[in-house]
Amino acid sequence: MKINNLPTSKIKDNHTSVVSVDSYTRVQDIETVQLAHLISVLAPHEGTVDLSKYISGLHVSRYSYITPDTIKTFFSTSLIIVAQGAKAITIENSVFSFGKSQMILLPIALPLDIQITETSLSHPYLGIKLELDPQKLSELVLRLYPNGLSTTHQQSKGYIANTDSSIINASIRLLECLQNAEDRNMIAPLILEEIMIRVLRSPIGISIAETGFGEVEVQRIAKVIDWLRDHFSQPIKVAELAEIAHMSVSSFHVHFKSVTSMSPLQYQKTLRLHEARRLMLANSIDANTACRLVGYVSDSQFSRDYSRCFGNPPSRDIARLRQNPQMVE
Repeated sequence: MKINNLPTSKIKDNHTSVVSVDSYTRVQDIETVQLAHLISVLAPHEGTVDLSKYISGLHVSRYSYITPDTIKTFFSTSLIIVAQGAKAITIENSVFSFGKSQMILLPIALPLDIQITETSLSHPYLGIKLELDPQKLSELVLRLYPNGLSTTHQQSKGYIANTDSSIINASIRLLECLQNAEDRNMIAPLILEEIMIRVLRSPIGISIAETGFGEVEVQRIAKVIDWLRDHFSQPIKVAELAEIAHMSVSSFHVHFKSVTSMSPLQYQKTLRLHEARRLMLANSIDANTACRLVGYVSDSQFSRDYSRCFGNPPSRDIARLRQNPQMVE
Protein backbone atom coordinates (compact mmCIF):
# COMPACT_ATOMS: atom_id res chain seq x y z
CA MET A 1 0.00 0.00 0.00
CA LYS A 2 1.34 3.43 -0.93
CA ILE A 3 0.52 6.31 1.39
CA ASN A 4 -0.26 9.58 -0.38
CA ASN A 5 1.44 8.27 -3.55
CA LEU A 6 4.84 8.21 -1.85
CA PRO A 7 6.97 5.88 -4.01
CA THR A 8 9.47 3.62 -2.27
CA SER A 9 12.15 4.35 -4.86
CA LYS A 10 12.02 8.06 -4.11
CA ILE A 11 12.87 7.38 -0.48
CA LYS A 12 15.65 4.90 -1.11
CA ASP A 13 17.40 7.01 -3.74
CA ASN A 14 17.94 9.75 -1.17
CA HIS A 15 20.11 7.46 0.99
CA THR A 16 22.93 7.08 -1.51
CA SER A 17 24.72 10.35 -0.74
CA VAL A 18 24.54 9.96 3.04
CA VAL A 19 26.84 6.97 3.49
CA SER A 20 29.75 8.57 1.63
CA VAL A 21 29.99 11.67 3.85
CA ASP A 22 32.45 11.63 6.75
CA SER A 23 31.46 14.76 8.65
CA TYR A 24 28.88 14.10 11.37
CA THR A 25 27.43 17.59 10.92
CA ARG A 26 27.24 17.16 7.17
CA VAL A 27 25.48 13.81 7.61
CA GLN A 28 22.90 15.39 9.88
CA ASP A 29 22.36 18.28 7.46
CA ILE A 30 21.78 15.87 4.59
CA GLU A 31 19.46 13.68 6.64
CA THR A 32 17.49 16.72 7.84
CA VAL A 33 16.96 17.75 4.21
CA GLN A 34 15.87 14.21 3.44
CA LEU A 35 13.42 14.23 6.36
CA ALA A 36 12.01 17.54 5.15
CA HIS A 37 11.53 16.04 1.68
CA LEU A 38 9.61 13.05 3.04
CA ILE A 39 7.37 15.29 5.14
CA SER A 40 6.68 17.56 2.16
CA VAL A 41 5.51 14.56 0.13
CA LEU A 42 3.29 13.28 2.93
CA ALA A 43 1.88 16.75 3.63
CA PRO A 44 1.46 18.31 0.16
CA HIS A 45 -1.11 20.88 1.36
CA GLU A 46 -1.35 23.40 4.19
CA GLY A 47 -1.99 22.06 7.68
CA THR A 48 -1.48 18.82 9.55
CA VAL A 49 -1.98 15.30 8.17
CA ASP A 50 -3.03 12.66 10.70
CA LEU A 51 -1.24 9.40 9.89
CA SER A 52 -2.04 7.69 13.20
CA LYS A 53 -4.23 5.08 11.50
CA TYR A 54 -1.02 3.82 9.87
CA ILE A 55 1.53 4.50 12.63
CA SER A 56 0.28 5.22 16.13
CA GLY A 57 0.46 8.91 17.07
CA LEU A 58 2.14 10.09 13.86
CA HIS A 59 1.27 13.48 12.34
CA VAL A 60 3.14 15.55 9.74
CA SER A 61 2.68 19.27 9.11
CA ARG A 62 3.30 21.84 6.40
CA TYR A 63 2.79 25.58 6.89
CA SER A 64 3.83 28.02 4.16
CA TYR A 65 2.65 31.24 5.82
CA ILE A 66 3.47 32.91 9.09
CA THR A 67 0.26 32.63 11.08
CA PRO A 68 -1.15 36.07 11.96
CA ASP A 69 -3.02 34.54 14.90
CA THR A 70 -2.09 31.70 17.18
CA ILE A 71 -3.46 28.23 16.50
CA LYS A 72 -5.32 27.08 19.60
CA THR A 73 -5.16 23.34 20.16
CA PHE A 74 -4.76 20.62 22.76
CA PHE A 75 -1.74 18.31 22.74
CA SER A 76 -1.33 15.03 24.56
CA THR A 77 2.16 13.92 25.61
CA SER A 78 4.01 14.69 22.38
CA LEU A 79 7.37 14.99 20.69
CA ILE A 80 7.73 17.52 17.86
CA ILE A 81 10.72 17.36 15.50
CA VAL A 82 11.29 20.24 13.06
CA ALA A 83 12.93 19.56 9.73
CA GLN A 84 12.45 23.04 8.24
CA GLY A 85 11.19 26.42 9.46
CA ALA A 86 10.35 27.41 13.02
CA LYS A 87 7.40 27.72 15.39
CA ALA A 88 6.57 28.93 18.88
CA ILE A 89 4.34 27.21 21.43
CA THR A 90 2.76 29.11 24.31
CA ILE A 91 1.55 27.24 27.39
CA GLU A 92 0.10 29.53 30.04
CA ASN A 93 2.76 32.28 30.28
CA SER A 94 5.65 30.17 28.98
CA VAL A 95 6.81 30.53 25.36
CA PHE A 96 8.87 27.80 23.70
CA SER A 97 10.53 28.78 20.40
CA PHE A 98 12.28 26.15 18.28
CA GLY A 99 13.20 25.51 14.67
CA LYS A 100 15.10 23.41 12.15
CA SER A 101 16.95 20.43 13.63
CA GLN A 102 15.38 20.98 17.02
CA MET A 103 12.80 19.05 19.02
CA ILE A 104 10.47 19.71 21.91
CA LEU A 105 8.89 17.20 24.25
CA LEU A 106 5.62 18.19 25.91
CA PRO A 107 5.22 15.79 28.85
CA ILE A 108 1.68 16.61 30.00
CA ALA A 109 -1.56 16.86 27.97
CA LEU A 110 -2.36 20.58 27.99
CA PRO A 111 -4.06 23.28 25.89
CA LEU A 112 -1.58 25.48 24.04
CA ASP A 113 -1.20 28.14 21.37
CA ILE A 114 0.97 27.60 18.29
CA GLN A 115 2.42 30.21 15.97
CA ILE A 116 4.49 29.55 12.85
CA THR A 117 7.39 32.01 13.04
CA GLU A 118 9.66 31.08 10.13
CA THR A 119 8.37 29.83 6.79
CA SER A 120 7.88 30.69 3.12
CA LEU A 121 6.34 29.21 0.00
CA SER A 122 9.71 27.93 -1.17
CA HIS A 123 10.81 26.72 2.28
CA PRO A 124 7.68 25.93 4.30
CA TYR A 125 7.62 24.85 7.90
CA LEU A 126 7.85 21.04 7.91
CA GLY A 127 7.62 18.97 11.07
CA ILE A 128 6.64 15.70 12.70
CA LYS A 129 4.50 15.29 15.78
CA LEU A 130 4.55 11.99 17.66
CA GLU A 131 1.91 11.45 20.34
CA LEU A 132 3.66 9.34 22.96
CA ASP A 133 2.36 6.86 25.50
CA PRO A 134 3.12 8.28 28.99
CA GLN A 135 3.09 4.79 30.49
CA LYS A 136 5.66 3.62 27.96
CA LEU A 137 7.84 6.64 28.72
CA SER A 138 7.64 5.85 32.43
CA GLU A 139 8.70 2.24 31.76
CA LEU A 140 11.66 3.43 29.70
CA VAL A 141 12.69 5.86 32.45
CA LEU A 142 12.84 2.94 34.89
CA ARG A 143 14.96 0.96 32.43
CA LEU A 144 17.34 3.83 31.70
CA TYR A 145 17.60 5.03 35.30
CA PRO A 146 17.28 1.83 37.38
CA ASN A 147 18.91 3.45 40.42
CA GLY A 148 16.36 6.24 40.55
CA LEU A 149 16.66 9.99 40.08
CA SER A 150 17.71 12.88 42.24
CA THR A 151 15.64 15.94 41.37
CA THR A 152 17.93 18.79 40.33
CA HIS A 153 16.00 20.47 37.53
CA GLN A 154 13.04 22.83 37.57
CA GLN A 155 9.80 21.41 36.25
CA SER A 156 8.71 22.74 32.87
CA LYS A 157 5.75 22.36 30.51
CA GLY A 158 8.13 21.70 27.62
CA TYR A 159 11.75 20.67 26.96
CA ILE A 160 13.70 21.81 23.89
CA ALA A 161 16.94 20.35 22.53
CA ASN A 162 18.86 20.08 19.30
CA THR A 163 18.29 16.83 17.47
CA ASP A 164 21.21 14.64 16.53
CA SER A 165 21.78 12.42 13.53
CA SER A 166 20.45 9.34 15.32
CA ILE A 167 17.05 10.93 16.02
CA ILE A 168 16.75 12.37 12.51
CA ASN A 169 17.74 9.01 11.03
CA ALA A 170 15.17 7.17 13.16
CA SER A 171 12.50 9.65 12.06
CA ILE A 172 13.34 8.97 8.42
CA ARG A 173 13.11 5.23 8.99
CA LEU A 174 9.77 5.69 10.74
CA LEU A 175 8.31 7.52 7.73
CA GLU A 176 9.74 4.87 5.41
CA CYS A 177 7.63 2.28 7.27
CA LEU A 178 4.53 3.88 5.72
CA GLN A 179 5.40 2.09 2.47
CA ASN A 180 4.86 -1.42 3.77
CA ALA A 181 2.08 -2.87 5.94
CA GLU A 182 4.39 -5.34 7.69
CA ASP A 183 6.89 -2.57 8.46
CA ARG A 184 4.10 -0.39 9.84
CA ASN A 185 2.89 -3.17 12.11
CA MET A 186 6.18 -4.72 13.19
CA ILE A 187 9.04 -2.25 12.66
CA ALA A 188 7.39 1.13 13.34
CA PRO A 189 6.63 0.37 17.04
CA LEU A 190 10.31 -0.54 17.54
CA ILE A 191 11.45 2.70 15.91
CA LEU A 192 9.02 4.70 18.07
CA GLU A 193 10.57 3.10 21.15
CA GLU A 194 14.05 3.83 19.78
CA ILE A 195 13.15 7.51 19.35
CA MET A 196 11.84 7.71 22.92
CA ILE A 197 15.02 6.08 24.24
CA ARG A 198 17.22 8.46 22.25
CA VAL A 199 15.24 11.47 23.53
CA LEU A 200 15.60 10.22 27.12
CA ARG A 201 19.35 9.86 26.51
CA SER A 202 19.60 13.37 25.02
CA PRO A 203 20.54 16.51 27.02
CA ILE A 204 16.87 16.99 28.01
CA GLY A 205 16.38 13.34 28.96
CA ILE A 206 17.17 13.65 32.65
CA SER A 207 14.86 16.66 32.98
CA ILE A 208 12.03 14.76 31.26
CA ALA A 209 12.62 11.76 33.49
CA GLU A 210 12.75 13.83 36.67
CA THR A 211 9.93 16.27 36.18
CA GLY A 212 7.59 14.39 33.90
CA PHE A 213 7.85 10.73 34.77
CA GLY A 214 10.22 10.16 37.66
CA GLU A 215 8.01 11.53 40.44
CA VAL A 216 5.24 9.38 41.87
CA GLU A 217 2.95 12.40 42.31
CA VAL A 218 3.32 13.43 38.66
CA GLN A 219 2.61 9.89 37.52
CA ARG A 220 -0.56 9.88 39.63
CA ILE A 221 -1.72 13.18 38.16
CA ALA A 222 -0.93 11.84 34.67
CA LYS A 223 -3.18 8.87 35.44
CA VAL A 224 -6.02 11.24 36.36
CA ILE A 225 -5.43 13.26 33.19
CA ASP A 226 -5.73 10.08 31.13
CA TRP A 227 -9.00 9.31 32.91
CA LEU A 228 -10.34 12.81 32.27
CA ARG A 229 -9.44 12.60 28.58
CA ASP A 230 -11.42 9.37 28.31
CA HIS A 231 -14.42 10.57 30.39
CA PHE A 232 -14.50 14.36 29.86
CA SER A 233 -18.23 14.37 29.02
CA GLN A 234 -19.18 12.82 32.36
CA PRO A 235 -19.97 14.81 35.52
CA ILE A 236 -17.04 14.60 37.92
CA LYS A 237 -16.37 15.16 41.59
CA VAL A 238 -12.93 16.24 42.68
CA ALA A 239 -13.06 13.74 45.54
CA GLU A 240 -13.43 10.90 43.02
CA LEU A 241 -10.45 12.16 41.02
CA ALA A 242 -8.41 12.41 44.22
CA GLU A 243 -9.31 8.80 44.94
CA ILE A 244 -8.03 7.75 41.49
CA ALA A 245 -4.77 9.53 42.33
CA HIS A 246 -4.65 7.97 45.82
CA MET A 247 -4.34 11.43 47.35
CA SER A 248 -6.29 13.53 49.78
CA VAL A 249 -8.51 16.15 48.14
CA SER A 250 -6.31 19.03 49.32
CA SER A 251 -3.08 17.34 48.20
CA PHE A 252 -4.65 16.41 44.86
CA HIS A 253 -5.69 20.03 44.22
CA VAL A 254 -2.16 21.28 44.89
CA HIS A 255 -0.42 18.69 42.73
CA PHE A 256 -2.93 18.90 39.87
CA LYS A 257 -2.54 22.68 39.62
CA SER A 258 1.24 22.38 39.89
CA VAL A 259 1.31 20.05 36.86
CA THR A 260 -1.39 21.66 34.68
CA SER A 261 -1.69 25.26 36.00
CA MET A 262 -5.46 24.63 36.15
CA SER A 263 -7.98 23.22 38.58
CA PRO A 264 -9.46 19.80 37.66
CA LEU A 265 -12.78 21.41 36.68
CA GLN A 266 -11.05 24.02 34.51
CA TYR A 267 -9.09 21.24 32.83
CA GLN A 268 -12.28 19.29 32.13
CA LYS A 269 -13.95 22.40 30.69
CA THR A 270 -10.99 22.99 28.36
CA LEU A 271 -11.08 19.38 27.21
CA ARG A 272 -14.81 19.67 26.46
CA LEU A 273 -14.40 22.87 24.44
CA HIS A 274 -11.55 21.52 22.31
CA GLU A 275 -13.45 18.29 21.66
CA ALA A 276 -16.59 20.24 20.70
CA ARG A 277 -14.52 22.29 18.27
CA ARG A 278 -13.02 19.14 16.76
CA LEU A 279 -16.47 17.53 16.39
CA MET A 280 -17.97 20.59 14.69
CA LEU A 281 -15.04 20.92 12.32
CA ALA A 282 -14.63 17.24 11.45
CA ASN A 283 -18.24 16.05 11.47
CA SER A 284 -20.12 19.20 10.43
CA ILE A 285 -22.44 19.08 13.43
CA ASP A 286 -24.07 22.17 14.89
CA ALA A 287 -23.08 23.84 18.14
CA ASN A 288 -26.10 22.60 20.09
CA THR A 289 -25.34 18.98 19.19
CA ALA A 290 -21.65 19.39 20.03
CA CYS A 291 -22.62 21.05 23.29
CA ARG A 292 -24.59 17.98 24.39
CA LEU A 293 -22.02 15.46 23.14
CA VAL A 294 -19.24 16.94 25.28
CA GLY A 295 -21.34 17.13 28.44
CA TYR A 296 -22.73 20.68 28.59
CA VAL A 297 -26.37 21.05 29.66
CA SER A 298 -26.70 24.77 28.86
CA ASP A 299 -26.36 26.09 25.28
CA SER A 300 -25.78 29.63 26.49
CA GLN A 301 -23.07 28.59 28.96
CA PHE A 302 -21.37 26.57 26.24
CA SER A 303 -21.40 29.55 23.87
CA ARG A 304 -19.97 31.87 26.54
CA ASP A 305 -17.20 29.44 27.50
CA TYR A 306 -16.40 28.74 23.84
CA SER A 307 -16.12 32.45 23.02
CA ARG A 308 -13.81 33.04 25.98
CA CYS A 309 -11.59 30.12 24.95
CA PHE A 310 -11.40 30.67 21.19
CA GLY A 311 -12.24 34.36 20.76
CA ASN A 312 -15.41 33.83 18.70
CA PRO A 313 -18.77 32.08 19.18
CA PRO A 314 -18.91 28.52 17.80
CA SER A 315 -20.50 29.17 14.38
CA ARG A 316 -18.20 32.09 13.54
CA ASP A 317 -15.10 30.26 14.77
CA ILE A 318 -15.83 27.11 12.72
CA ALA A 319 -16.56 29.18 9.59
CA ARG A 320 -13.23 30.97 10.03
CA LEU A 321 -11.35 27.67 10.42
CA ARG A 322 -12.94 26.19 7.32
CA GLN A 323 -11.79 29.20 5.31
CA ASN A 324 -8.30 28.98 6.84
CA PRO A 325 -7.32 25.30 7.24
CA GLN A 326 -3.79 26.32 8.15
CA MET A 327 -5.22 27.54 11.49
CA VAL A 328 -5.97 23.94 12.52
CA GLU A 329 -3.23 21.79 14.06
